Amino acid sequence: MSLFKVNEKCNGCLSCVQNCPASALRYQDRGNQRKILHNMGLCARCGNCWRICPQKAIEFGELLKGQWEEVVNMELVRCIVCGSPLYTAKLKNTISEKVEYKMESLCPEHRKTNLFNIWHRLSPKRESKRVESYDYREA
Repeated sequence: MSLFKVNEKCNGCLSCVQNCPASALRYQDRGNQRKILHNMGLCARCGNCWRICPQKAIEFGELLKGQWEEVVNMELVRCIVCGSPLYTAKLKNTISEKVEYKMESLCPEHRKTNLFNIWHRLSPKRESKRVESYDYREA
């Protein structure tokens, strides 16, 4: 869907091109034809072209309304206990591959109750060493 449109009222006066602060509009004259070109990547979305056009030929309304457009849709991972949304399945896979650990799908609330089990599995196997207490007041 193009957010910038020029309707049949355009007479090619170039007011929009000459008054675009972002240089997102330009024109090409070839043979007997004039083309007006718009680059949305350069566009500042200021609406100046829309305001300045004496013919009211620019239909910039969709962009000025600020409507939300879906750009991606991904599978959501939820807490296995309460169903709260956590992150996307793709993010889970990316992190699991990098840390070589299967992430548990638990929200912060349920992660607390399972913290000791997770820590125990992640920590390397070590022999239990007794730590002598040290009294800093005697030093």
